[in-house]
Amino acid sequence: MEIQEARKRLDSSARVAVLTGAGISAESGVPTFRGAGGLWEGFRPEELATPEAYARDPEKVWRWYAARYRQVMQAEPNPAHRMLAQLERAKGDGFLLVTQNVDGLHLRAGSRRVVELHGSLTRARCERCGHRQPLPPPDAFEPPPLCERCGGRMRPDVVWFGEFLDAELLARAERAFMTAEVALVIGTSAVVEPAASLGRIAKSAGAYLIEVNPEPTPLTPLADLSLRAGAAHGLGRLLPDDAGTREEAE
Repeated sequence: MEIQEARKRLDSSARVAVLTGAGISAESGVPTFRGAGGLWEGFRPEELATPEAYARDPEKVWRWYAARYRQVMQAEPNPAHRMLAQLERAKGDGFLLVTQNVDGLHLRAGSRRVVELHGSLTRARCERCGHRQPLPPPDAFEPPPLCERCGGRMRPDVVWFGEFLDAELLARAERAFMTAEVALVIGTSAVVEPAASLGRIAKSAGAYLIEVNPEPTPLTPLADLSLRAGAAHGLGRLLPDDAGTREEAE
């Protein structure tokens, strides 16, 4: 069966690359960006998540990001986050987790080989000198933070619409997927570039490609195994330490 082959590949592979999207954190109660109840409901992205919006009204932007920061800090890593942290411990240097999420839940679950492509809500970046520093605990946080090095005003350390990803981080992600024996793509619509291309890069380079997502995506036709499941249930079926639940694969 396909699921048995996928388990065998994951168990025997020395190089595993993982991409996660908003779906993995939805199971921790973190809203996705779009859809009913999503983070963008009632807002236009250009009102809050662009350099122009920040230049126009930094206080408004910071209030929204501070609210998001409090929200994600109230959330807890779920079994899917913890299973990926355990997979990293099993694979060591051959593992890399690339996430589109900015909630920091992978790090809180114990993952260390992580590329946060879109930044993190838990950090700020100095507008003057570029220094990054963690935000204080939510109950002690009053935006905007000031840089501990130069005293300058800091902005949220996230990638806004119209900004480029960090070239070094993107290159690291692409190298991992290009050299992976197994690529896992979990909880992402596979439409936001350039992250959406990582699964295709892996498949083109000969990797065994596994997708875990409740709905079909543009990546589904390319996947060796596509599980119609949430992140925790899907990973539970794939990894040997958790029996998971039976879901339909296609």
